Amino acid sequence: MEHLWYIIAALGAGIGTGLAGLSAATVMVPILIVLCPSFAGETGAYQATAIALASDILGSAVTTYTYAKHKNLDLKRGWIMLACILTMCTVGSYAAFRAGNVVLGAFTLFLTFGIGIRFLVKPDSSRKETAAKGAKLGWKGVAVSLFFGLTIGFGTGFVGTGGGMMMLIVFTAFLGMELKTAVGTSTFIMTFTALIASVSHILIHPAIVLEKWDVMLLCIVVATAASLVSARFANRVKDRTVGLVTGAVLTVLGAAMLILHYWGILSRLRLFVDVLSCAGVLAAYILPCVAVLLPIRFLTKVPSFVFRKLLHIVAFTCISLMILAARSWQAAALTAVLIAVLIYPILAALEKEAWYPRLFVEKKPGEIKMSLLLLFFMFAAVIAVCWGIFDRPELAAAAILMWGTGDAAAALVGIPFGKHKVRSRLTDGKKSWEGSGAMLAVSFLCGTVLLRLAQGMPLPQAILAAFLGALLGTATELVSPSEWDTVTVPAVTAAALLAQSFAMRL
Repeated sequence: MEHLWYIIAALGAGIGTGLAGLSAATVMVPILIVLCPSFAGETGAYQATAIALASDILGSAVTTYTYAKHKNLDLKRGWIMLACILTMCTVGSYAAFRAGNVVLGAFTLFLTFGIGIRFLVKPDSSRKETAAKGAKLGWKGVAVSLFFGLTIGFGTGFVGTGGGMMMLIVFTAFLGMELKTAVGTSTFIMTFTALIASVSHILIHPAIVLEKWDVMLLCIVVATAASLVSARFANRVKDRTVGLVTGAVLTVLGAAMLILHYWGILSRLRLFVDVLSCAGVLAAYILPCVAVLLPIRFLTKVPSFVFRKLLHIVAFTCISLMILAARSWQAAALTAVLIAVLIYPILAALEKEAWYPRLFVEKKPGEIKMSLLLLFFMFAAVIAVCWGIFDRPELAAAAILMWGTGDAAAALVGIPFGKHKVRSRLTDGKKSWEGSGAMLAVSFLCGTVLLRLAQGMPLPQAILAAFLGALLGTATELVSPSEWDTVTVPAVTAAALLAQSFAMRL
């Protein structure tokens, strides 16, 4: 099993190097020290860093070659950084060995997460006015290069990570390089720093080679191949896309590694464990769905409105499953809120991408992120009322599932086959009797099945409750403005199910 983690760690390291010039240790060290028992000893983090640095040598070299081929290299503005970093690498390496496993491991985990957040917040760190390639450094540039070169050099030798990221920030934010030029220049420097730092680590602690030579060889091969592929990809896409991809990967990785590292403390927090369990249920359901939906969207000619409703069905069904699997209403509601809070800024960053409106079938700018924010807050409200107040979690799941599947059915039937429009002062004239009939039928069917199976409700009672909820939900959808049916339909459906439940008890 450990060899699988070695491969995953090396792949992540190579991708990070090729995409954004990150040192291999940024990704590799957290995985090795947290998930691999053979690196759990007193010098485990030190050995993991040495292996990551060794993997960085060829990975950075092939990345530099790829960026140089595309003329994304500027040594005239980076030579001072190169000299300072090379000078301090050995000093930092010796200090790392003296510091020990705890300091090194914890720092690496937090740094990974922080780097990921930074890329998501600002995926393109280039200044609006960039310096011309080969332009000479002014006195300010020399001072910046000296200060950061010395500190980055020590940090690279000390923790084996963060050097590539810090150089990227200095080159783009302070020295005015374009992002891809900064990546090419930083990987050129990292080729030599990784060589010096890895040799220093091995000389200080020779057991690394004697005990872990096979791990080192495997990681070097995999990381080098991944660096080459990802570098070629990075030189063919926009800077912003590279930053967003890197940020998403590192944020998820950093968060996962921090949770595993501090699991002994976090496991005592029951609500945290319950929320994590809910998130796991959602991930186990959503990821396979995404793997199916993406090829459907980009490789087939499925109509946009059909794909949009497929996305809706995934959202509604995953929440209903999560509710039924959750251990408490607080965990289920909090998970829904956290999803809303996390998704909004991610979508806000992605909506500037050209592929975004096509993927999510956005009708107007900003519609998707606002709809999802409202959607998941409504999920939380339905859960809190049905389960938190009235202790009926199955009714929350039923209301959400009935609304979601019914709404999808209304569009899938109403748009292509809706010939008879509902004419009334209360409606907008766009909805059809065919679509409303489909919504009523599907909502009723899904509600009946879920109430019967999840609660064990007698079939006649399940049929009556589901019919009442479906009927009132369909009527509400007819008269609700399209931007507000996210709130009105589930609220009315849930209220109908609760009322029917209390009536049965009397």
